[in-house]
Amino acid sequence: MDQSNGSETGGRRGNGTRCVAIVGPYLCGKTTLLEAILARTGAVPRQRKTSDPNSIGDASPEARAHGMSVSANIADTTYLDDQFTFIDCPGSIEFQHESSLALTICDAAIVVCEPDTKRLPALQLILKQLDDRGIPHFLFLNKIDSFMTPVRDIIPMLQPASVKPLVLRQIPIWENGVATGFVDLASERAYVYREQDTSEIIELPTGLKDRESEARYQMLEQLADYDDELLEQLLSDVEPSRDRVFDDLSEDLRKGVICPVLLGSAEHGNGINRLLKALRHEVPAVAKTAQRLGVADTDSAAFIFKTVHSPHGGKMSVARVLTGSLTDGAVLRGAQGQEERISGLFRLMGEDTTKCDAAAAGDTVGLGRVDGLATGETVTTSKTPVVQIEAPEPPQPVYGTGLGLKDRKDEVKLTTALGKLMEEDPSLQVEHSRDTNQIVLLGQGEMHLRVALERLERKFSVAVDRIKRQIAYKETVRKPTEIRGRHKKQSGGHGQFGDVVIEISPQPRGTGFSFNEKITGGAVPKQFIPSVEIGVKDFMQRGPLGFPVVDISVTLKDGSYHSVDSSDMAFRQAARLAMADGMPKCSPVLLEPIMAVSIAVPTEATAKVNGMIPQRRGQILGYDARPGWPGWDVLEAHIPAAEMEDLIIELRSATAGVGSYSARFDHLAELTGKLADHAITDQMHATA
Repeated sequence: MDQSNGSETGGRRGNGTRCVAIVGPYLCGKTTLLEAILARTGAVPRQRKTSDPNSIGDASPEARAHGMSVSANIADTTYLDDQFTFIDCPGSIEFQHESSLALTICDAAIVVCEPDTKRLPALQLILKQLDDRGIPHFLFLNKIDSFMTPVRDIIPMLQPASVKPLVLRQIPIWENGVATGFVDLASERAYVYREQDTSEIIELPTGLKDRESEARYQMLEQLADYDDELLEQLLSDVEPSRDRVFDDLSEDLRKGVICPVLLGSAEHGNGINRLLKALRHEVPAVAKTAQRLGVADTDSAAFIFKTVHSPHGGKMSVARVLTGSLTDGAVLRGAQGQEERISGLFRLMGEDTTKCDAAAAGDTVGLGRVDGLATGETVTTSKTPVVQIEAPEPPQPVYGTGLGLKDRKDEVKLTTALGKLMEEDPSLQVEHSRDTNQIVLLGQGEMHLRVALERLERKFSVAVDRIKRQIAYKETVRKPTEIRGRHKKQSGGHGQFGDVVIEISPQPRGTGFSFNEKITGGAVPKQFIPSVEIGVKDFMQRGPLGFPVVDISVTLKDGSYHSVDSSDMAFRQAARLAMADGMPKCSPVLLEPIMAVSIAVPTEATAKVNGMIPQRRGQILGYDARPGWPGWDVLEAHIPAAEMEDLIIELRSATAGVGSYSARFDHLAELTGKLADHAITDQMHATA
């Protein structure tokens, strides 16, 4: 069937380059599929393995070192005169934000998966994101050569992961347990696979006719749910035309009411041509995507979904042009009206770039040195502001590590380099903790931070040591005391004299600090009272246990002064001395931060996670079904911050890599015994 009329339904020549994301769970074959597509379309001379040094996908040193995608790889190609950009997205949940940003501007997505029930939650994460964002998508059942389950049983097994019906478009042809080809249910044609080449049409095998008729009728029944005329034809035993079937498949995909399922083997190049034909006929054009994103009526709009810094080339912003066009040297305006001139336009092929003069609607290009524009920003060449496309918010960090410089002279360099890292990956955060005097890098997991630090050294020549993240303990007191503090110093000329009597008392947890005075008869002149409070606060920065002091009240009750030798500094020092003498007598106690944690996991893992929380000195507050997520639960708990360090690692291990959590500080709680002793000892060593 040909739909090359240039309409939105065909979305082909004259409608701009189509952009298709390749997504799916970790290690399902996404990058292999990209290589197979590029080989089949002639963009590369042969299909390469991801381990090959010249592969397009996973080309960064970090991806090669870890054998996994850690960033989005972009490649342009042509299929039957239609232009396509493919974006191979990381599968690990730790790099999900990179995928989310890229998906924003895609016309459609290919979801690569395997028939494995253990991967259903990971598949559900991806499909739900696509559904929530209204992005049309196909399911590509990869590694058909290794299927151990009949396809008729695989679709019901995968269906719980998708809120939309999975519509099987092909059935395999088996010979002696080997998939040798497939039958296309829409065209009713049989094909035999040819290694790394286009499949060849054959006669429908006699023994497969009944199965083909059954599978085709099931497909038509699903399509008839959205087409009354087709439903009438089925009820009347009228065979619908192939054109009608193809039209329904295309329209239902673009409307987002079905998810078509195709079969193949990316490694052997099987099923690639059929997939490309489906993309060519059914993926909507960029105009439809611009409409979905709310920028269809603008003269010029492009969305920056990725930023790359290189040691020699500077900053490059990767954007897709949604309306209008871009030329080298054009002035772009950002969300705040800031203007940046493009210094080079680039086509992208993995890590390689090629200069170009212009980019039309649909094209994905690199923009050179537009330093004032950020990832997630919608830019325009128009003088009037453009509607900002809603970019996905970075997920909350779930893992952190302290950073220590290997070379102290890199201190200024580190700040700049970390800023560039966060520009490249907005799901990274840097925290400068006043309580612990630590620089902490926060992200989505252990591998996420490992890759970030490898990039830090490779791209910006800043080497750091990973240091255990320190906990922001506090201390308080359990009982009151009254104490005098006197500062007297005589060294010729004016001396120093300050004398105070203060009462130190505990306050309810969370109250903070209060300072009061009950001076009578001018025992301490009013102008010196603020200095007493400053002296108290000076001491509170580091109490007798070595931590900041909270939840106490201090009352200035009495004192004395000298008409010549008293000063602000003398009373400030007297207050510090009083606090130093009085605090140890107030039964000081260590306080640890307790976090309110919401843990989201597949229901089958809920019991495991329930067992993890008490082992971390946590308290389970309850759990319930996760709203909008069939088969998932949310557990609420209080867990000490000291027990959170590797929670995400254990959680991901218990949930096949999909569990996550959000946490916020809730309250401080007393910590005693050996745990308190260890915390105090560690603090002494850290400040020694």
